[in-house]
Amino acid sequence: MVKHPFRKSLVLIFTILFACMFLFACAEEQKPAPEAKQEAAAPAEKEMGAIKIGVAGPHSGDLASYGIPTIKAAELVVEKRNAMNGINGRKIELVVEDDVCKPEVAANTATKVVGDKVNVVLGHICSGATKAALGIYKDSKIIAMSPSATNPALTQSGDYPNFYRTIASDDAQAQLEVAFALDKLKLTKLAVLHDKGDYGKGLAEFAKGFLEKDPRGEVVLYEGITPGAVDYSAVVQKIKQSGAEAVIFGGYHPEASKIVSQMRKKAMDTIFISDDGVKDDTFIKVAGEYAEGVYATGPMDTSQNPMAIEAVEAHKKKYGEDPGAFFLNAYAASLALINAIEKTGSTDYDVLSGALKSEWVATPLGIIKFDERGDAIGVGFAMYQVQNGVYVEIK
Repeated sequence: MVKHPFRKSLVLIFTILFACMFLFACAEEQKPAPEAKQEAAAPAEKEMGAIKIGVAGPHSGDLASYGIPTIKAAELVVEKRNAMNGINGRKIELVVEDDVCKPEVAANTATKVVGDKVNVVLGHICSGATKAALGIYKDSKIIAMSPSATNPALTQSGDYPNFYRTIASDDAQAQLEVAFALDKLKLTKLAVLHDKGDYGKGLAEFAKGFLEKDPRGEVVLYEGITPGAVDYSAVVQKIKQSGAEAVIFGGYHPEASKIVSQMRKKAMDTIFISDDGVKDDTFIKVAGEYAEGVYATGPMDTSQNPMAIEAVEAHKKKYGEDPGAFFLNAYAASLALINAIEKTGSTDYDVLSGALKSEWVATPLGIIKFDERGDAIGVGFAMYQVQNGVYVEIK
């Protein structure tokens, strides 16, 4: 029998086709299952979700007037940015938690915020609460930026490289208070009081130190008071007996308003000088007529800055009232955090740290960036006095 050449070619073609089908089937078996593809993509999808900013501070209690303006500042900034497609296309969400300005609560607050997977934190407000929370954020590689925590050690100790602030520290504030008392008011005998907290005591210690180094001034009384007490007549009597011409007080408005009121009711005209914990409209409301003439340091007046004007008007439009304490500092902090994320396209801790220290950002406080310690370059304090029921900057 003769073999036909066409039949031989046909067999060869079928053999090649069968081999190709076998190899294709093997390749299909080696491909990952659809489920595996989805699992591999999950981290990327998570990375491209919303950017979360924690907002922590006193949102209830006696010191809520310090914390609520920060929430409102963050809301205004985020609302505006989300209307402009967020940060590089990612929406921004706020995670708001209350610490009541107490260190023992702040640690739990920080734990909650970290548990909510925030990328950065705006807060805390009070220095003691901030200190209690910072270690938790540091361990989680999260940057926290405060508009108001002024205790010098928060940046100067080096213990919290994850901390930044848009307000100057208490050593600068205390130095201004002492210089004002000695240079402007020409006083020589001063009583220095504090509320025993990280913020108040820290400021008072600096004031006492500056006074002791200057031969023109004498500390005639140095005393810690108990926060929350109803009656401060004992310490008021000590002030009177000391012959102090003025009191420098480190602390917050609830205690300051009681001390001032009790001094004035005893017909004491002793000058009262305090800090940004008292430079708040709530102090004036609580102390009433006795607030008149009180001095307090606070962030420099940037109310004529175009961005400040815009921010204040936005607050009035949305909330129907003037903003409260540290509003512009919080607005600036919100912008600084968002700017760092936008410029780098990242929420990585190390990347953001570098950006905050190298990238200038326009804010209601001016154009700022941060030094190696985390303090904002270009911000400072000014002296104010209550005149006709409002704080007025003393030039």
